[in-house]
Amino acid sequence: MFELFIGDIEIKFIISMLLAVVLGYLIGAERESRGKDAGISTHIFVISGAMLFTLLSGMVDPASKSRIAAQIVTGIGFLGAGLILKEGTSVKNLTTAASLWFAGAIGMSIGFGFYVVAILAGLVAIVVPRIPHVKNKKIDLFDA
Repeated sequence: MFELFIGDIEIKFIISMLLAVVLGYLIGAERESRGKDAGISTHIFVISGAMLFTLLSGMVDPASKSRIAAQIVTGIGFLGAGLILKEGTSVKNLTTAASLWFAGAIGMSIGFGFYVVAILAGLVAIVVPRIPHVKNKKIDLFDA
């Protein structure tokens, strides 16, 4: 007969995955509310994937945690680079690419067990894009 065994590792994984999905949903919903290409699913996958790679690297080879972390940062940077568009003199989707990179860091913090850090960083990821931007106003010298 099949016995279901849930130990410390499985409990940590369940908590980590739930937190990754919730934070990924919230950050992705913020991006989707602004009509950006990378939304809920993408952010959930980035946070959850980074969390899972970090969690597994700590279990399999604790001596190589930093090596795995470096590969996560590089991989997500490549993913974000695919989002950036240049149209004439303007560049679009930089904030969305940065949010994916930041989401990877949140996933890594969850994988290392820094849940409070992940939650606070998730709040930052939701609030920062909503900060009003300072726009340069063009001054017409002939209007003065």
